[in-house]
Amino acid sequence: MKYGFSTQGDHCSNSMKTWGEAILAEIADTTSGGTPNRKNESYYGGSIPWVKSGELKDNYITDTEEKITNLGLKNSAAKLLPSGTLLMAMYGATIGKTAILRIEAATNQAICAISPKQYLADTKYVRFALIYLRPEILKQRYGGAQPNISQQIIRNLIIPMPPFYEQQKIAAVLELVQQAMEQQEQLLVLTTELKKMLLHQLFTRGLRNEPQKQTEIGLVPESWEVRPLGDYLIEAQYGLSSKGAETGSYAFLRMTNQQQGRIVAEKLQYVELSKREFEKFRVENQDILFNRTNSLELVGRTAIFELKGDYVFASYLIRLRADTEHLQPHFLNYYLNADETQIRLKSIATRAISQSNISATRLRGFLVPVPSMSEQDEIVKMISGIDQKLEILRRKHAVVSDLFRTLLHELMTGKIRFAGNFNYGKLSL
Repeated sequence: MKYGFSTQGDHCSNSMKTWGEAILAEIADTTSGGTPNRKNESYYGGSIPWVKSGELKDNYITDTEEKITNLGLKNSAAKLLPSGTLLMAMYGATIGKTAILRIEAATNQAICAISPKQYLADTKYVRFALIYLRPEILKQRYGGAQPNISQQIIRNLIIPMPPFYEQQKIAAVLELVQQAMEQQEQLLVLTTELKKMLLHQLFTRGLRNEPQKQTEIGLVPESWEVRPLGDYLIEAQYGLSSKGAETGSYAFLRMTNQQQGRIVAEKLQYVELSKREFEKFRVENQDILFNRTNSLELVGRTAIFELKGDYVFASYLIRLRADTEHLQPHFLNYYLNADETQIRLKSIATRAISQSNISATRLRGFLVPVPSMSEQDEIVKMISGIDQKLEILRRKHAVVSDLFRTLLHELMTGKIRFAGNFNYGKLSL
């Protein structure tokens, strides 16, 4: 027995006899909210929390971005809901996302409020059942620019119904795993912020405690040079204009293979090339691939190549090869991906309706700060230490996420059943 429940495998069909199914409307009351008239300032800025669908993230609501007044509540379809009410988003990007109120609050009309009937359905269990059913819920979306589901679709959902005591135990297990996921997510956020602050500190102050000087790109340590990137490059080569296929002689790197500043061999496409073409577009160890054209948000994305095998790269990327006697490729990759640098890169992009572009010529003229090689190596070592920590956290988060998905399926289908008393202590992951 693990975590207080037993696995019954293929024999679960007999145990499911104690289970049933129910239409959500049979086990819970539902309602929706409303939006006070935005033109009436007296309806907003009050003390009544007012939840919008974007705030639903399978979380608990303890505060809201906006608040309304009693007048706004009275003169709209908004309703004051008690703490403990289950919410589900019905419109837009957050369709199917849930939250449970831990405060009294009203909601907008894009949210369905669900109040399970006492001793018939446990609120936390119903929330996890809705998360389990989310793929089916999303299939029922309708509408154009802003697809939605109706309150009636939610009311007609068929919910698996174990005995009430077992609902509570299922919810307790899943909540423990969900909390572990959230902890990993918080650690990822904090470590990512730490890396951002470290990058700013290192690229403006360095490691030597030396005085700073004002340059065209801002403050940098006095001994650092600020020169065009082209002065430190052996080449800046455009990629191959070709369409990838499922098979071919050479793996074909695209923007989708750029992740967290590294090139990854995921969802690869392939191309057939002559030996001459391959040599021209081959990607070598510590080459940097620069995303030269895309939406403004994505243009300038940069990643370093450290894979083994034969790879070529797409035309919307620029292959940068650094003069490694003067510029450490990892130092350049970290610098180009820093937030302040990304803002500067986007400022030199030419823009069309939906596309932005940074040419190799403009990139060669882009100013970069360059310390001594020894200081570059030390800076790279410090940042790579943070990257290693981030990678460990991502792996842990992936493990816990997989555990949650597995448990959600196994518990909601009765393949795992509880036996004896369940320990509601902390789950160690």
